[in-house]
Amino acid sequence: MKSPLLTSTQPKAQPPAKAKSTRKPKVVKPYHHGNLRETLLAAADDVLATKGAAGLTLRDVARAAGVSHAAPYHHFASLDDLLAAVATRGFDRLSEAMAPTVAVADTKERLLQISEAYVRCALANPAQFRVMFGTLCARKNEFPEMRAASARAFAMLLAAACAHDAKQGPEIALTGWSLSHGLANLMLDGVIDGLPLADLDTETMPRRLAERAIAVTPKARLRK
Repeated sequence: MKSPLLTSTQPKAQPPAKAKSTRKPKVVKPYHHGNLRETLLAAADDVLATKGAAGLTLRDVARAAGVSHAAPYHHFASLDDLLAAVATRGFDRLSEAMAPTVAVADTKERLLQISEAYVRCALANPAQFRVMFGTLCARKNEFPEMRAASARAFAMLLAAACAHDAKQGPEIALTGWSLSHGLANLMLDGVIDGLPLADLDTETMPRRLAERAIAVTPKARLRK
């Protein structure tokens, strides 16, 4: 007869230890294809800010977006298509900047605020502004979305000018646009900095120059 004490203290047989797996756990990469287009456009904005449109490539944009070099071709057939999309967003941004002026009842004040919004938008987004009015501008018929966005922005200016003067509205719109566009470029290029001009206030310059242009309308010149 076996001793109960010996029976209870006898070690139990252990199952053989499982060999540790040497396989590395699978890394799940975030799924980003749902917003790939916006990611690429945001990356293009960043690259444009440092390199400009002349030095931009699709590879640069892909690298900045953290995607493969082939990824941009899912949404953009070429670099020009990408730049046209950047320009389209720029024109939409410009329309948004001018949109609050629609509620301004005084037509002169509306035009002054449009001029301010135009220059302010250009200075806030210089790289995109260069693309909007760069070499693609003359080819905008090849890019329907860009053409439509550009037309929407100009339509806001034209409507305000025609509200101010129904007959001379188109010329007033072109005058105001030329002035604001030229001023924006001079400020972006740093041409105005250091000019020997007394009391030069760049903050109020867009409004002051636009006010001078509106004061000398085509109708006013005819009366002289």
